[in-house]
Amino acid sequence: MPDDAETQPTNQQQDEPLSLESAPDEQQNTASLAAPEPEPEKKPGLLRRLFHRINIYFLLFILILVVAGSIILVAYLQSRHAAQITNSIKTQNLSQGTLQKIANSDATVGNNQSVLNVQSSAVFAGQVLVRQDLQVAGNLQIGGTVALNSITVSGAGQFGQMTVNKDLSVAGDTAVQGATTISKSLQVGGNGTFKGSLSAPQIATSGLQLNGDLVLAHHITTNGGTPSQSNGPALGSGGTASVSGSDTAGSVSINTGGGPAAGCFVTIGFTAKYESTPHVLITPVGSAAGGLDYYVNRSTSNFSICDASAPPAGSSFAFDYFVIN
Repeated sequence: MPDDAETQPTNQQQDEPLSLESAPDEQQNTASLAAPEPEPEKKPGLLRRLFHRINIYFLLFILILVVAGSIILVAYLQSRHAAQITNSIKTQNLSQGTLQKIANSDATVGNNQSVLNVQSSAVFAGQVLVRQDLQVAGNLQIGGTVALNSITVSGAGQFGQMTVNKDLSVAGDTAVQGATTISKSLQVGGNGTFKGSLSAPQIATSGLQLNGDLVLAHHITTNGGTPSQSNGPALGSGGTASVSGSDTAGSVSINTGGGPAAGCFVTIGFTAKYESTPHVLITPVGSAAGGLDYYVNRSTSNFSICDASAPPAGSSFAFDYFVIN
């Protein structure tokens, strides 16, 4: 027994230090279990983000399908409605007996909602009256004349022969491949261009401009009013002068009187004034006129035939003139 008493405290002493050293470790373990450390926040994965995006695109795709389906449905309903309207027009075929009745007497076939189908060729011996529009799916051949109040051709038109009794108005360009015959006047408001030759028995124009050579196969005949005249001192006392012709060409006859002096025989005044001083060509007629010292004075309004020396008295002379600007 004494041995046990002695050993017992020893065991207690040995056990107590162990309990004191282990107490802090237990407290630390208890604290670590009571407050766990927060784990770091995880970002969503790539697959999850891709799934969210796919959901948005999928919704947009469904919306597009719904809109397209609505459009297709509306178009289908409209086409079906148009087909119903077309099919609502009734058609009626003519039998042989009905055709005979029509040939022998007047008859009314169907109404304005019906369609008359004639499978064979039809010949109308009398007149045909169409109260509304006439539509021809094929070619239209007319053996006789066609009388129309007005005609509008939106495309190309080919006419073997066309007679227009009234006015013909063409808003665009006109190309005529063959010959064109105009029985009455032709008035052109703008310029006219002819790639070929122009043949006319007579051409009257207020102005003519030639960019090339002028070739005349016949005579040149001038026309116009007779110019005026005024006598000069070279005629002498009792002398006379006369002019025949136009502003372009003519002749001047001169008869001197007594005591003619050097100077001008006569001054010819143009009926129409030239824009600039023209060229005046004087040709003496006969040897008597050729022996004179003649010369010309000219201006835009007149020209004068003169003699540098005193002409012989009581003589007759003649000059031809040609004026060009």
